[in-house]
Amino acid sequence: MSDERRSLLAEKTPFPDDLDERLRAQLTFLVEVDQLKTVLRQSPLAATDRRENDAEHSWHLAMMVAVLAEHSDRPIDVGHTIQLVLLHDLVEIYAGDTPLYDSAAGIDQQEREAAAADELFHLLPTDQAQRMRALWDEFEERRTPEAGFAKAMDRLQPLLLNWMARGGTWRTPGVTADDVRARKAVIGEASSSLWKAGRRLIDEGETRGWSRSAEPKA
Repeated sequence: MSDERRSLLAEKTPFPDDLDERLRAQLTFLVEVDQLKTVLRQSPLAATDRRENDAEHSWHLAMMVAVLAEHSDRPIDVGHTIQLVLLHDLVEIYAGDTPLYDSAAGIDQQEREAAAADELFHLLPTDQAQRMRALWDEFEERRTPEAGFAKAMDRLQPLLLNWMARGGTWRTPGVTADDVRARKAVIGEASSSLWKAGRRLIDEGETRGWSRSAEPKA
């Protein structure tokens, strides 16, 4: 990131000078993360012919946690898990979306997103900045049952959208059904039942020609 300070959205219409300092920081952050609605992902929507954005993705993950938590192989705190999925992609406001099947773009993903997390969460009051960053790190490291399930939802949600699109990003050039299975296997680390269902959809998609079968080895 450049040493030059980034212009913030809130600066376009500055808040009154007499606003409480802590509240000013919180509102500045909330205005800044409105940009999440502009970050396009690769996944197609099920309801209409366009790609989803990161805010829609995060909302959908939160809904999935609320509905599917009973399928976690380990007990989870639903509220905590919802917090993880709601903030996990905020860093993409500054770092951009990295397509799952783009290996080249993923090379520096961790570095870009960690720098974005430092910059974005720093807008909050110190105590909240530290808490938000800790939640983001928890999701990335998957060190808790909640983070493991949150990551599983992050992989299951686009699987559902690609199924509804009869392929979607499964049709990415060079990607095979085996690649899809490998990328989605993390679901099974949190929920054996959801991974069983996910594999069934991937297998059926391959059978229907919605993804490429690997070339047989000589």
